[in-house]
Amino acid sequence: MTALLEVDNIDVHYGGIHALKGVSFSVDEGQVVTLIGANGAGKSTVLRAISGLVKPSKGSVKFAGRSIMGLPAHEIVALGMAHVPEGRGIFSNLTVDENLQLGAFLRNDSAGIAKDRARALELFPRLAERLGQNAGTLSGGEQQMLAIARALLTRPKLLLLDEPSLGLAPQVAQLIFKIVRQIQSEGTTILLVEQNAHQALKVATTGHVLEVGKLAHSGPAAELARDDKIRKAYLGVH
Repeated sequence: MTALLEVDNIDVHYGGIHALKGVSFSVDEGQVVTLIGANGAGKSTVLRAISGLVKPSKGSVKFAGRSIMGLPAHEIVALGMAHVPEGRGIFSNLTVDENLQLGAFLRNDSAGIAKDRARALELFPRLAERLGQNAGTLSGGEQQMLAIARALLTRPKLLLLDEPSLGLAPQVAQLIFKIVRQIQSEGTTILLVEQNAHQALKVATTGHVLEVGKLAHSGPAAELARDDKIRKAYLGVH
């Protein structure tokens, strides 16, 4: 397998706070890799460092074999990476359709855009019923669907998903995870940050446990899900 993403020994500081300390891992093409850990462990910061929203103070990030350190976020998107942030980041005063159009902003292949838009609406049929509706009036689950659909319109090789099930009813969260699996089966590589460690390890190939800015455990997701320490700490199993 080829490593699509290589994160090597990155540190991130927010002022005097040392948020990430020497974090290293890779994501192979076609995988779902998950980062799990307690609130404040630095999971979202890892995604922000990868997608260009914060600049690591040390280390390197390579995507598809090239260094993306210091590149602005929109250039990283153009290379084939999309980031669905925690809190979804949709434009609530725009319609569902306008949000989707913004996903394809950097593209000019109209036939490809139409095909990807149709596929996104097939994955999320609720959005197809609400194209003219302001995004701010959607339910939390529908807003999460829109955020993922908009990211898919960039046609990403790598999709970064930050807490996609946060605040959602269990049934809606299950649907989101089912779609994550489907997206991966169609060829998109996924790096998933998720508070629901149980679900995350079920959909992932590989897992990494982040503790206070450092990677504490890494391995096949199924093995981590069976590890007694991890089960007690993160899966609520005693």
